[in-house]
Amino acid sequence: MKQSNTISAIFLALVLTTAMGCASTSKQEGTGEYIDDSVITTKVKAAIFNDASLKSAEINVETYKGVVQLSGFVNSRSDIQRAVELARGVKGVTSVKDDMRVK
Repeated sequence: MKQSNTISAIFLALVLTTAMGCASTSKQEGTGEYIDDSVITTKVKAAIFNDASLKSAEINVETYKGVVQLSGFVNSRSDIQRAVELARGVKGVTSVKDDMRVK
């Protein structure tokens, strides 16, 4: 009897730990949020790539919970403003963090 209670307690602890691991927290996003952020990142990269004045290979895009972070090197302040403007125009973007530098 004692052994079956121990096994039941261990099984319950594993189930609860697994369930808690799937929930999103303020520091970790859930699967749906990760997919949404991936879509936003792809759309921002496409918008930057399709703009003839920007060199997309030198601009990095990361998204976390709708917040887009742009980093990398550009040729001018106007390129920074254009990239931020393009990112803000993508559906789902809540804000844009600019960490780009002028060469």
